[in-house]
Amino acid sequence: MAEPAQAIHGTLIHSLSQTQLQVLPDTLIILSSSGSIVSLQSNIPSLQVNNFLAVQRIEHIRQTILPSGQFVIPGFVDTHNHAPQWMQRGLGQGMHILDWLDGITFPNEAKFADASHAEKVYEKLVRGMLRQGVTTASYYGSLHQEATNVLASTCLERGQRALIGKCNMNRNSPSFYCETSAEESISATKSCIHHIRTIDPKNTLIKPVLTPRFAISCTVELLQSLGTMVRNDTSLAIQTHFNEAKQEINATLSLFPEFKNEADLYSSFGLLTPKTILAHCTIMTEYEIQKLHDFGCGVAHCPTANMTVGGGFMAAPVKEFLRRGINVGLGTDSGGGYSSSMLNAMRHALITSYARDALYPTFKQAKETSVSGDKGGGKEALSLEEVFYMATQGGAKVVGLDDKIGEFALGREFDALVIDLRDERSGVNVPLDEDDSTPRMLEKFIMTGDDRNIVQVYVKGRLVHGE
Repeated sequence: MAEPAQAIHGTLIHSLSQTQLQVLPDTLIILSSSGSIVSLQSNIPSLQVNNFLAVQRIEHIRQTILPSGQFVIPGFVDTHNHAPQWMQRGLGQGMHILDWLDGITFPNEAKFADASHAEKVYEKLVRGMLRQGVTTASYYGSLHQEATNVLASTCLERGQRALIGKCNMNRNSPSFYCETSAEESISATKSCIHHIRTIDPKNTLIKPVLTPRFAISCTVELLQSLGTMVRNDTSLAIQTHFNEAKQEINATLSLFPEFKNEADLYSSFGLLTPKTILAHCTIMTEYEIQKLHDFGCGVAHCPTANMTVGGGFMAAPVKEFLRRGINVGLGTDSGGGYSSSMLNAMRHALITSYARDALYPTFKQAKETSVSGDKGGGKEALSLEEVFYMATQGGAKVVGLDDKIGEFALGREFDALVIDLRDERSGVNVPLDEDDSTPRMLEKFIMTGDDRNIVQVYVKGRLVHGE
């Protein structure tokens, strides 16, 4: 056993699969100094913790004993978040996606040419995300090299695990917010990758991700260059927007008339890989779903944004993704929605799945049936277990970190949230009943809790938020 550094005792909840939770009552977790789980023992009453440690000859170790009404879950993984949009959340609701970009987003993101502005905003961003239990985030930066470096350094310093990407965008953007050439974009991207690998050479917390904003904002030369980078360095993750809204799809295909769909477009440049994170995926054909499966891509489902910005109520076929074995995580999107809460993302994932279920009997029949109120009978509806899985273990798979985080097991790193539903927290959650089971407590937290109930946040065993 590695040298133990701290012990935490309480009830743990994590996912065994998409549909199955595991409750580990009275569990003693022992962490190494590097934050890895070196011992995990269930059914040890709190009064027996000292005896157990003594038998194991573990002395002078920091202990945390959680009372009744508290429990531990894995940290949330936000698979799609625009870091510079922290200051514009909730603005432009109901606008079509391209109009929203031009009117709200691009002017805001252009401010990050000033690195001092980036320092102020990203400090608030990372602190706010950790407060809400987001221990891992896949971040889109702005197009600015220096500001993206600031984002990476801030995440590392504050202790948040993150994928960091400088946006690539050299066309179809306003002159004040557009790179002048593919060469400039690639050069800045390589510099950001170098910065990230210099400050965290072992990828202990942060790693780079290539980030073509979407095909609309990238020339053929830029997409080809990014594909070359992927071929030359297969460790690189990739993230982009994919089939987000009808307006975006039409604009994309008008720029690339040789393609009939976005799956063939991105794959032609070598940008669909098992390390690719595709945000939104709301309007999908059978062909494209199969392509995502074949390439092993992950999906970042952003239900809040899909209901509020883009041009309509867009309910992605998430249940079909899961049935096909496609990895799906949740994303808050930031400015594209109005909430940075993964709790809201879980709730909205449920709501959009219920709406889809009411409209589409099954995904296959949806192609043959009008959306006139046919009853789905549960074919498209998600469960609480499934959205919790997507917020934790599923998200870890999407960002390629499921060998490190997402569940409680020997050798995994301790990214975790301590949840407190007791009345003394003064939260708005449904109060606990004396006979509440642990799964019922989790349900009350997911459906009615907020950041007041997240009293401690750990990343790699380090307390990064809380008392």
